[in-house]
Amino acid sequence: MDSLTHKKRSWNMSQIKNCDTKKEKIVRSLLHHKGYRFRLYRKDLPGKPDIVLPKYKKIIFVHGCFWHRHEGCRYAYTPKSRIDFWENKFKKNIQHDKEVQSVLSELGWQVYIIWECETQKLDKLNKIIDSIFQHS
Repeated sequence: MDSLTHKKRSWNMSQIKNCDTKKEKIVRSLLHHKGYRFRLYRKDLPGKPDIVLPKYKKIIFVHGCFWHRHEGCRYAYTPKSRIDFWENKFKKNIQHDKEVQSVLSELGWQVYIIWECETQKLDKLNKIIDSIFQHS
């Protein structure tokens, strides 16, 4: 059973952003600082990727650890109420992510995932970004 009222839970969920999140802005800022130019949320590509670098044929998704189930991450916990609902929701999210990545790869894009928790330490994030462009 949920510890919040339906109204309060609905309000909480409405506050969760799906684009232009703080984590995405951190990644974009670092990319821009390093001289990479990109497009955001291209609707003509499957999954409407967070960051598209057409010059390099690379796509970066900035995934929330909770919603996209970052394996082994402390933020990828499962709520204690409505467990069946959440497990089904997470399973669908993971399946959708795999399908989108597969289609993008077939279209010739290199797809990278940067996890929400990886944006917390800028030195680690810098290394991740550098590794993405190491062979460009």
